[in-house]
Amino acid sequence: LYHCVYFWLKPELTAEQRADFRRGVETLKAIKSAAQVIVGAPAATTRRPVVDSSYDVALIVVCRDVVAEAAQVDPVHLAFIENFKTFWARVQIYDSE
Repeated sequence: LYHCVYFWLKPELTAEQRADFRRGVETLKAIKSAAQVIVGAPAATTRRPVVDSSYDVALIVVCRDVVAEAAQVDPVHLAFIENFKTFWARVQIYDSE
């Protein structure tokens, strides 16, 4: 299962706050049910109408299955939400398998 999360940060955040957010997302690599965690930002690929690069931070979590993804009540995940929920203006999730 691929759990793809895209964050649009609030425009008023400082560079330091944006860096803190990125470090916060990186802590999600410690979630036990995640087989792999990838953190990134929009790539400098060719602009095309079908490519949305308006987000600030991307998080891709690879899980064994839907059951493993549902285990995201992990304390690391809950702490991330509590510490950084005021940083984003929008979050969008796409799950696929």
